[in-house]
Amino acid sequence: MAKQLFGTDGIRGVPGEYPLDDATLDRVGLALGEYLNANGASSSPSQGVRSRVLIGRDTRESGPHIAERIARGLAAAGAEPVSAGVLTTPGVAWLVNREGFAAGVVISASHNPYHDNGIKIIDHSGFKLPDDQEHALEQDIFAWLEKGEAPVAAKLTTDPGLDQVYVDALAATLPGGLAGLRLVVDASNGAATHLAPALFERLGAFVRRIHCEPDGKNINLHCGSQHLESLRERVIETRADLGVAFDGDADRAMFISHSGKVVDGDMVMLVTALPLQARGRLTEVIATVMSNLGLEVALRAHGIGLVRTRVGDKYVLDEMVKRNAPLGGEQSGHIIFRDYATTGDGLLTALRVLEEMRRSGKDLDALTSTFVSYPQLLVNVRVKERRPLADLDSVNAAIRRTDEEFGGGGRVLVRFSGTEPLARVMVEGPTIDRVTHHAHAIADAIGKELGVA
Repeated sequence: MAKQLFGTDGIRGVPGEYPLDDATLDRVGLALGEYLNANGASSSPSQGVRSRVLIGRDTRESGPHIAERIARGLAAAGAEPVSAGVLTTPGVAWLVNREGFAAGVVISASHNPYHDNGIKIIDHSGFKLPDDQEHALEQDIFAWLEKGEAPVAAKLTTDPGLDQVYVDALAATLPGGLAGLRLVVDASNGAATHLAPALFERLGAFVRRIHCEPDGKNINLHCGSQHLESLRERVIETRADLGVAFDGDADRAMFISHSGKVVDGDMVMLVTALPLQARGRLTEVIATVMSNLGLEVALRAHGIGLVRTRVGDKYVLDEMVKRNAPLGGEQSGHIIFRDYATTGDGLLTALRVLEEMRRSGKDLDALTSTFVSYPQLLVNVRVKERRPLADLDSVNAAIRRTDEEFGGGGRVLVRFSGTEPLARVMVEGPTIDRVTHHAHAIADAIGKELGVA
């Protein structure tokens, strides 16, 4: 049975509306608390031991209320909710794994606008829940909703020192520091607003801040990892060595070189794969079907393989664990360094890029000079309905025409978004004009088959 609440990155929605209405939020907490009890995550409350669950959130105005409702359900199930306040998704994952929490809850919609929000659940080892556990948790949530029992209010205490524990751990991974480097940091008015500048300044860098003034509604608003224009302008204007932009929950990072070049997740994987290979630690990189052909070609030139997974960081991580691969990620800047973390971490990614700049004595332009991107276009079609792509004859005909023209020099990927009513069309090929032609031809076919919302 397909999951109904959990998408590719947890539960997403509009606060106040199902599934982020109060009744469902209460039951998410109840179901998680009961799940922890049933799976041995804690001793019985009667024995005086309760499962501690860490709750972190980004800067959206709806975050505190959602946290309180989930805490209410957790407490009713016998768990002890602990708030870290505003903290990044990877920060929650790191603390859960290292500080003895039974689970973690992250309240964030990542790179989405402020009026959306979401819930991600982290298990005791710091990993996001696998699909089968999410499905089991869903059934418990629905069961609690049918019962109609509402938990009473519970106090959510905040531990103000947890974020510093996380920053200390990150800083320790770069003992050589960053003295003399000039950085521009765009925190997307999100969870990294205070953490990122503090981390880089602690390591000796000179930091200029932009989009570090959250007001509850400006998270990801024309800023951050999906909107690099203002970061690029500031890097060039101030002659900085590097610019880095995070998304709302800082699980991804994108970069601007000193010359203004955009450096995405694919380029970051190339830059950070080579030193791992030199140490005998890496033979292949794990990426998704969205990564550019240029990454595959560049890695192959160094004798490194590329393994592709379906879209979603959890699927990249699953394959990394299966293959004992130290590096994987997504073009969007979501990079996983398994030697350090259990999830993608924008701050950690920035440290690894800066570390390689320091080690090699090269700037980011030089480090990415061998990466040649194939023209790639992503077209989103907001659709009225979803039907199996195999049943859409005109769409498949348009895809076949693209494949026949490009042969082995291009790719087509069509998929539905896991969090929004979108069909995503990605076309990659030798020239931008032919890529554009075919991408829009396929998108038009989808619109005619499924309707445009």
